[in-house]
Amino acid sequence: MFNLIVGTGALTMPKAFATAGWLVSLVLLVFLGFMSFVTTTFVVEAMAAANAQLHWKRMENHQEEEDDDSSTASDSDVLVQDNYERAEKRPILSVQRRGSLNLFEITDRVEMGQMASMFFNKVGVNLFYFCIIIYLYGDLAIYAAAVPFSLMQVTCSATGNESCGVEADSKHNDTDPCWGPLRRVDAYRIYLAVFTLLLGPFTFFDVQKTKYLQILTSLMRWVAFAIMIVLALVRIGHGHRQGHPPLADLSGVRNLFGVCVYSFMCQHSLPSLVTPVSSKRHLTCLVFLDYVLILAFYGLLCFTAIFCFRGDSLMDMYTLNFARCDVVSVAAVRFFLGLFPVFTISTNFPIIAVTLRNNWKTLFHREGGTYPWVVDRVVFPTITLLPPVLVAFCTHDLESLVGITGAYAGTGIQYVIPAFLVYHCRKDTQLTLGYGTVNKHRSPFRHTFWVGFVLLWAFSCFFFVTANIVLSETKV
Repeated sequence: MFNLIVGTGALTMPKAFATAGWLVSLVLLVFLGFMSFVTTTFVVEAMAAANAQLHWKRMENHQEEEDDDSSTASDSDVLVQDNYERAEKRPILSVQRRGSLNLFEITDRVEMGQMASMFFNKVGVNLFYFCIIIYLYGDLAIYAAAVPFSLMQVTCSATGNESCGVEADSKHNDTDPCWGPLRRVDAYRIYLAVFTLLLGPFTFFDVQKTKYLQILTSLMRWVAFAIMIVLALVRIGHGHRQGHPPLADLSGVRNLFGVCVYSFMCQHSLPSLVTPVSSKRHLTCLVFLDYVLILAFYGLLCFTAIFCFRGDSLMDMYTLNFARCDVVSVAAVRFFLGLFPVFTISTNFPIIAVTLRNNWKTLFHREGGTYPWVVDRVVFPTITLLPPVLVAFCTHDLESLVGITGAYAGTGIQYVIPAFLVYHCRKDTQLTLGYGTVNKHRSPFRHTFWVGFVLLWAFSCFFFVTANIVLSETKV
């Protein structure tokens, strides 16, 4: 869970921190971390309720099979059959199993889409997939822009000294020269085209067996984060502190909100994380400790960044601040940090793209129907790949891309869907299993007030972010 949450979003957080002010940023970060923890417990409770329904159906089917067996036996075999059933089957499979198996034990991996199908009506299921698809599109657009942007920043140099990468205290326009007659924006688009040609074809196939690739990228991520934190602390310790962040600046809250929501996103992957855990007795406590560690890490990363570098010199991708000669003297470390997003994002892009393609297929799937080859192998991959690449072609403003993705689709996945899931799963559990049934994995925030509070907060965020965008555009 720690590895899943602390990802690409963390690299855009320092600039958002510096823009909104350190006190406002800290308060909002802690509050959004708490809200994410609340909805995480909601999803775990919904997973347990979904497992209970599956277990209950299996027990009913098993009982029906036993009844069918006993009713179809001939009269001469009734006594023998009954004795066999009592002696061999019932004590082992029926009585002991029902006594030992807790209905709410999370043994089956029930993904959010399956939970939506179990607890929502048709409209709710379609809205769920719509929200997931929009979020994944935002994810892909961020990835498609981040890689070419990092390559452009590292390889382009206005002074011609490419070995130093990004110059200190320099702000470049897209029209500035990169190599000879080529402008920086031209280099960015060339890198985007190469990125699309190399990784886009994976969308048309299935991506499997990525375990060792994921382990490698996780290792690289932690090495990069550790190097950045240590280097920032060393610079501050040596008296090279440049940052004087404001206490509060409400104009930067919109982007900070979206970035923080995006950076706490894990709800859609919880079934894959929680189900394999062997002992789930202290699951809620472990998740709480996880969130405390993540908050501490985000705080350390952002505070070292905003006090080490001036707010106006912080890059959209924090790693690019270390691709400078005056910050890092060792060329190998400089290029490793500057190109770090290229390596990690490139491995995730095909996985996210295939996930999005499969969600499109599920959304339009009809029971018993199959897609024509052209639709299955050409149309779905194309509508998956083209929109994010076009968005990346038009803009490389990563902070805004992350902010908008987090503020809209991220809010839906992190707040709205878990709240409705837990509300409907509680009602369904009471109807199916009785009003006295207790879910052993129920959320500590079991009162209906918390469901309403999460939904109220989510809709308030929608209105706040939208109003802020409209007002900002009106001023411009």
